[in-house]
Formats: sequence, C-alpha cells, structure tokens
Amino acid sequence: MIRYEESDKLELPLRESMERLRKLVALMAITPDSRLSELPFHQRALLVPVLSFASSLYCLSLSLRRRLFLSSLLPTHRLPVPVISVGNLTWGGNGKTPMVEFIASFFDEIGIPSLVLTRGYGGGDEVKMLKRHLLRTSARIGVGSNRKAIADSLFERYGFMDAKLFLEKLSWSCKSCKFGGSSVDEKIGVVVLDDGMQHWSLFRDVEIVMVNGLMPWGNNHLIPRGPLREPLTALSRADVVVVHHADLVSDTELENLKSTIRKVSASIPIFFTRLSPSYFFEIKNYSNKLPLSVVHDMVVLCVSAIGFPDAFVQGLCKLGPLHVDRLDFSDHHLTEINDIVLVTKKVQMLENEFKVKAVIVMTEKDYYRDPVILKQLHDSKVFILCSSLQFLPSNEQSAGDFTRKLRKLLQNKIEFQ
Repeated sequence: MIRYEESDKLELPLRESMERLRKLVALMAITPDSRLSELPFHQRALLVPVLSFASSLYCLSLSLRRRLFLSSLLPTHRLPVPVISVGNLTWGGNGKTPMVEFIASFFDEIGIPSLVLTRGYGGGDEVKMLKRHLLRTSARIGVGSNRKAIADSLFERYGFMDAKLFLEKLSWSCKSCKFGGSSVDEKIGVVVLDDGMQHWSLFRDVEIVMVNGLMPWGNNHLIPRGPLREPLTALSRADVVVVHHADLVSDTELENLKSTIRKVSASIPIFFTRLSPSYFFEIKNYSNKLPLSVVHDMVVLCVSAIGFPDAFVQGLCKLGPLHVDRLDFSDHHLTEINDIVLVTKKVQMLENEFKVKAVIVMTEKDYYRDPVILKQLHDSKVFILCSSLQFLPSNEQSAGDFTRKLRKLLQNKIEFQ
C-alpha cells in the first residue's frame, strides 16, 4: 500500500498545475503559428503575449552575450587538448547523450582516453547513465557548471597528451594503444563537451550539432515561445550535423530537412541516426537482460520524463505490444510519491479495460534519475528499455564515415594551429 502525508495531498494540486503549465508551454513550442487557433482561446490570449515578450528578452540577451564573446570582452578559454562539442539548437530529444557516449567509446577503442564535460541536469540522470555505459572504458567524466575549472583539475590529476602523440594515435587506429598499457596512455587526449553549442567560454575544435528529426525547429521561435536556443543561422558554425530519430521520419521530410540545413551551410556533412532498442531489464533484477520480445502482445504503459517522449513511444510500438498508453512528465522531472500514485492508478485503469496485467516501461534516463523511488511500484512489473545510438547508412554516411570525418576534422584543426 502506498502512503503519503496530508501535506502531500495539499501540495498535489499545485504540482499538477505546474506540470500542466509546462506541458502546455511545450505543446505551444511545437505548434506552428498557423495552428494556434486549435488551442483554447484563453490559453492563447494569456500565454502567447507573455511568452513572445520573454522570447524577445532572451533574443536580446543571447545577442549581447554572443557579441561579448566575439569581442573578447568575455574570455574564451582554450584547453590543452582538442575539444569536440556536441550540442543542439533546440531543447530535448536530440540524442546528445548517446552521441557523447559514442564518441567517447570510439576514442577509447583507438587508445585515446577522453574527458566528458557535462553540467549534469535535473537528477543527474544523464551523468549516471554515461558513467555506467562508459565504466569499462578509459573515459573520465567531469560534472559541473564551471567546465573550465573541472577540466583543469582533471588535467592536473591525470595529465594530457601532447598534440604529436594524439595525431599518431588518431592515424594508427590501433587497439594495441588501448588504455592500460603505458602510463602515457592514461593521459587525457580529447575533451567531449556535452551540450556545448552555447557554452562559448570554451574554445572547440569540432562542432557537432544534433537535430531532432521528428521536431527539427518546432514553431521556429526562440525559447520560451518556441524550442530554439539560437536562430537557424547558428548552423553555420557547425562542422557536422546529425539528424536523430531519422528512422521515424519519412524520406520526404528528411529531404526537406536537409534542404533547410543546406540553405544555411551548403557543404556541411549530414548524418542520420536512430536510438536502437537493445534489451530490457526489470528494476527488481537489473543485472538480468530481457529480450525485446518480452513486451510482445502485452499491455504497456510508457512512463517518461524526457525531452521528446514521442520517439520513445513510437519506438516501443514497433516491438509488437498489444496496446500502448503513455504518461508523460516534463523533462528531468523528479519522481515523487504522488507520481507513483498516478502511475498506479493508470495501470489499474488499463488492467480493468483489457482484463490482463499491464507492464510499465521507462527509459534508462528515467531509471537513473531515482531508481529507489521506482521500487514503490512493487505491485507492477517495471521494465527499463536500454538503447544505443545507431547510424543509418545513407549515401556513404555510416558510422565509419562519421568517425573518419571526425578524424579528418581534428587532424586539419591541429595541423594548422
């Protein structure tokens, strides 16, 4: 039996109201101006002017901050090793964390230890997931808002490769250079800057921009009126663009998306990726991997607090469940006991409707945000879906082509310094 205090009951309406407001703002951010009339009048009349004014202020501050960095009134620091920024133009669901993991794993394979610098949002879900996935690699993870200071402390602790050795390892591609050999191999060779596109206080050698193929630019407004962190013209700074969730987008939409990107930067390389489901584990036995077929012909409730839950739900539907329902919370939402009550009620409704036991499916990020409180769902089976980044081969744009492009960009930047 789930219990909660009287104070929780009193706070519940307020939390639910705030959650509804966040969902409404997120909905408006993906709704084109031409379709705003579909929203209730009182919502449009109240929120559109307020959000538009806030977006104007954001645009002004963004422009001023950018000018301060360009004029060197605000300093841009250069680290002693190459820096690869993985960022995006819009909020949530762009595949930054899987791409950071992919890049760190690639460098580990060729004997170059990497340092991942991340702010660690929300409950630290992304950091916890990265630490688990990169546990058996040479990658280090630095967490904090002052990423220059974090990097300096880790360089002091582990040391860093000189440019000559880095270029040699980058060219050799030999697994005999793997971490654990000589002491020099333990030195950090490259920095991967998570969510780094707008982090202008650190110089970067390569700029990778992730784009959500299902919702590339939203309603084309800056936040909070829309999802854009910067105008589309910022794509001109990118060395590589990666369109994520490309498997869930039609060929026509992908071509239109490529055309939009090419208008900003005609020659920029464009790659396509997906989040490929690998296996499930149950929270009661996280060490036991379960096949994807475990949800076949089952009634499933998808529960998530991620940036773009549509991709998660659509991907799960492809695994053959009997029925899929969903319960979405705002990105990085910290699960509370009232949320557990809400999930439990939703499961009971599904079981009453379909006369079978329902299972709950969550993402790894949701699990790592707070695995302890999820154990309150002890009356239900809770499966955690584990996935990995996969490149979709298209016009010689495979994973191998991506890493070769990354090598070439780094070699060119370092040799011309």
